Amino acid sequence: MTTALITHADCLTHVTPDGHPERVARLEHVLHALEPLDLARVTAPLAADDDILRCHPASYVAGMKSALPAEGITQVDGDTYLSPGSLNAAYRCVGAAIRGVDMVLGGEAPNAFAAVRPPGHHAETATAMGFCIFGSVAIAAKHALDHHGLSRVAIVDFDVHHGNGTQDLLWDEHRALVITSQQMPLFPGTGTPAETGAHGNVLNLPLAPGSNGADMRAAYTGQAFPRLRSFRPELILVSAGFDAHAADPLANLDWDEEDFRWLTAQLCAIAAETCGGRIVSCLEGGYDLQALAASAKAHVEELMKAAG
Repeated sequence: MTTALITHADCLTHVTPDGHPERVARLEHVLHALEPLDLARVTAPLAADDDILRCHPASYVAGMKSALPAEGITQVDGDTYLSPGSLNAAYRCVGAAIRGVDMVLGGEAPNAFAAVRPPGHHAETATAMGFCIFGSVAIAAKHALDHHGLSRVAIVDFDVHHGNGTQDLLWDEHRALVITSQQMPLFPGTGTPAETGAHGNVLNLPLAPGSNGADMRAAYTGQAFPRLRSFRPELILVSAGFDAHAADPLANLDWDEEDFRWLTAQLCAIAAETCGGRIVSCLEGGYDLQALAASAKAHVEELMKAAG
């Protein structure tokens, strides 16, 4: 078996204003880069409202539906927009993450990558922000815990921006370990080491502007990997943002494709030790199109190597 690639054309129908960094071309470039790879290609289903309600209140879901425009583009936050196709795209994002969990836990695939948009890790309990509508990875974690009956799920978020939404949605969830590295200072302004979760279940790794791959490797080797191993997750979920790349226009870290490759390989090795290699990764940020495509390809190639 090989890595499952889960995606849907609906994710191309979420349209943002001209010049917005989170644009349709992001996913197009990622899918083009992955096209030559021997992946198990899977159609992302639409999530059900009950899936969304694992993390977001019904009033928030209803508010998003009522805000959806019949035409044009509506602004729902300072940098977050809805077009007529946006909710279908967001429901596919959640559906892709859940389908990945079901496939990996059900033995249909050794690991999975959800190539979807919009991203999700900034969406808080009742707030759309940072280009994000629903917290796909947090919802997938709750699905694994509540539907599949797992006891320990780990989330690793290496997007350059702090996953404040994932942290918020899982703050009180003692069965979930949230590890997130991010440039600091940078949007959204959260992610200090003092933010540790209600049960000591959150580990934040702030990185200074200008930090390079060696700095990242030291932080993960010294803090994240020991914590991950001691937690012994039954599943690892990854928020795979590629905007820590040196070429990215929205941040100031200095990683390259080989850093993402190394980090993915390390996570796969820990998954092999702790949970039978079970990893589900979901695309988050990354706004330089060439750097995004190359980094995502390196990430998926490492997942494929681990899949055997």
